Amino acid sequence: MQVLLKPLALIGFCVVFFSSIFCPFLNIPLKRDWNLYQVDTALFMISMGILGLNVLLFFMRKLRAFQISSYVFLAWLIIAFIAVYFQIHNYFGMKMIDGLISKAVTMSWGWAVMFFGALLICFSVRTKKNQNLPEA
Repeated sequence: MQVLLKPLALIGFCVVFFSSIFCPFLNIPLKRDWNLYQVDTALFMISMGILGLNVLLFFMRKLRAFQISSYVFLAWLIIAFIAVYFQIHNYFGMKMIDGLISKAVTMSWGWAVMFFGALLICFSVRTKKNQNLPEA
C-alpha cells in the first residue's frame, strides 16, 4: 500500500517552483545572476510542465503515476544540469574561448535548492506494509 506524505510533497512543490524563479542558477560576471528562465526558456517551460503534471497527479491522488512522474522530474533535472554544464564548457568549440567562458560563467546554488525540492517530491510517496492482513 502506498502512502502520500502531503506536507512533504507540498513543501517540495513550493521549493521547486520558487527556486526556479528566485534562485540564481548561473553567475555571469557582467549580467549578474540568472534564474532558470533566463538560463534557457525551453528548459524552464519543460521543467514547469513536468512539475505541473506532478501537481495534477497529486491532487487527483494517482499515487503510482505521481511517483513515476516525480522520478521523471528528478531525471529531467539531472539531464538539464548536465546539459547546462556542457553548454558552458563547450559553447564555441574552441578550447581557448571555451576555457575563458567556463572560468567566467559558473553554476550557482539554485541547482542544489531545486534538486532538494525534487528529492522532497520523490520521497513523499512511501510504500507501507498492510498490517491488517493475518499471517499465514
